Amino acid sequence: MAESFFSPCPRGLETVLADELRALGARAADVVPGGVSWQGDWAACYRANLESRIATRVMWRIAGGRYRSEEDIYRIAYAPTWAKWFTPEDTIRIYVTARRSPLKSLEFITLRVKDAVCDHFRTVAGRRPSVDTANPAIRIHAFLSADTVTLYLDTSGEPLYKRGFKPQAVEAPLKENLAAGILRLTGWQPGETLVDPMCGSGTFLIEAAQIALDIAPGLGRRFGFEQFRHFEHASWAAVKRAAEGRRQPPRPLPIHGSDIVGEWLRRARLNLESAGLARCVTLERADLLEREPPAAEGVMVANPPYGVRLGEEEELAAFYPRLGDALKRRWGGWRCYFFSGDPALPKLIGLKASRRTPLFNGALECRLLEYRMVAGSNRPRREAQDGGAPPAA
Repeated sequence: MAESFFSPCPRGLETVLADELRALGARAADVVPGGVSWQGDWAACYRANLESRIATRVMWRIAGGRYRSEEDIYRIAYAPTWAKWFTPEDTIRIYVTARRSPLKSLEFITLRVKDAVCDHFRTVAGRRPSVDTANPAIRIHAFLSADTVTLYLDTSGEPLYKRGFKPQAVEAPLKENLAAGILRLTGWQPGETLVDPMCGSGTFLIEAAQIALDIAPGLGRRFGFEQFRHFEHASWAAVKRAAEGRRQPPRPLPIHGSDIVGEWLRRARLNLESAGLARCVTLERADLLEREPPAAEGVMVANPPYGVRLGEEEELAAFYPRLGDALKRRWGGWRCYFFSGDPALPKLIGLKASRRTPLFNGALECRLLEYRMVAGSNRPRREAQDGGAPPAA
């Protein structure tokens, strides 16, 4: 029997996610702003949680209706048979998001949804679940449009970009699912040389290595659906067994990372070790402006720093023209991609982007800029036989 699901993702990656979900068995995948609605059985739900590299969550649609007031939302939230899916012993948390809703207080709506769920359990079981905002067993999402509310049970638990292995508790510049989506947009394929010359904590490197070895991103973690009373253990075991059977053992890959900051390189190395991928990636401390490419052609992908402190904007304004010069001088034959929220980068780099893809890093509007460096076209020509100097590049 087909169930209805919704998978949010970083904005700008909706079409890429739809293609990925279809490949994982989703049916009727429909792109909407911020994600993809789709249908499938529970095996497809389990597979999407385990193998999607781009989805943030997989949410199961359980109810919905039209509303005019908070009391309408209470009535809609009271109606589902919550006790079929979890017990009063399971802790809960309610999440509410809204777009163009006339209701003013999301906090009050959250309270009314919580009251409805708890009142339902008091009626059918004589006791109610407790709220746990830190580590709930069950996550319930309510989405409000201008006049409708839709309720979902979260089948993922922790967001899917939490792959379950990074030990370095630092706020990464971009989430793992955004990095995976950017890799997809570059057209990089396993076996093709990949370089991240500003690798930071190694997010692009880890995602690329997992793709190259066909390692499902969720193999190291647990999921919210494992808490459901109707959890299909045998179906989940089969999905997980199939993914584990495709997983390739670690081996050296043509994936390279570098950074000018030694501390970030140390973090990248620790994160690769935690993921069991240390031998797959070559790391070195290097300045992008000076380093040489590891192959005649390939894909470069980087998330350059974005100036937020006093003085950084001036430093970056001086850096971008030098970056463009380094690409012309050394990286002929490469497809180079820069993900940035800094509008100064495309203006100052001195190169014409062949493609600009709008993406969002959280609430920050960014661009993925593609520069195709034609081999030989920007290299100084040999001096003429009369001894004259070559023309400037």
